[in-house]
Amino acid sequence: MASGPSVFLLNVSGQIESAEFPEFDDLYCKYSFVYGHDWAPTSGVEEGISQITSKSQDGKQALVWNFPVEITFKSTNPHSCCILYLTRAPTLDCERKSAGPQIVISVYGPDAFGNDVVRGYGAVHLPFTPGRHTRTIPMFVPESSSRLQRFTSWFMGRRPEFTDAKVVAQGEGREVTRVRSQGCVTVSFNVVTKDLKKLGYNTGNGDFHKAHIMSPSIGLVGP
Repeated sequence: MASGPSVFLLNVSGQIESAEFPEFDDLYCKYSFVYGHDWAPTSGVEEGISQITSKSQDGKQALVWNFPVEITFKSTNPHSCCILYLTRAPTLDCERKSAGPQIVISVYGPDAFGNDVVRGYGAVHLPFTPGRHTRTIPMFVPESSSRLQRFTSWFMGRRPEFTDAKVVAQGEGREVTRVRSQGCVTVSFNVVTKDLKKLGYNTGNGDFHKAHIMSPSIGLVGP
């Protein structure tokens, strides 16, 4: 008798549709995926960079990319980490090893001197429920810690930015980073799963519950 599946698949396709940055124009975006050790990509593109787009001429003045995104992950644990459901204080090591996939988006554009500078960072967890989903991601930028540093970075054309944008999806060190909200990005996802029900998980209501497990009031951090 053949054994049942030991992993499930999560396929996500969609688009980085548009952005709203009222103060800026001629922007492009980069994306990458961040995931824990319980997850592994099996196909698709893990990172990419879009074309430069200008504001639309209508009242919304949206920056439209419609940049395609597609990736497939395999995993054994849709909860990402069971400890997140059982305790209010999961360890950072557990979060890193088991965190569910997130897409990290960074937006760039020219400053007054023509230098490419970051205009926003943002991240969101990939949805697990099959179907179409739309997410609006609030964006933010790191700020200099003093007026002098702010003026120097503006004059030199070197605005504060993260050396690795993936830090946006991690909690470690974020509490000491000064940031400012700025703009938003809209992303659409089309989600298909395989073998989740065979492993005993119910995907009908957007939450994952084993048939014999009662989920407490706290859950995963994310949308």
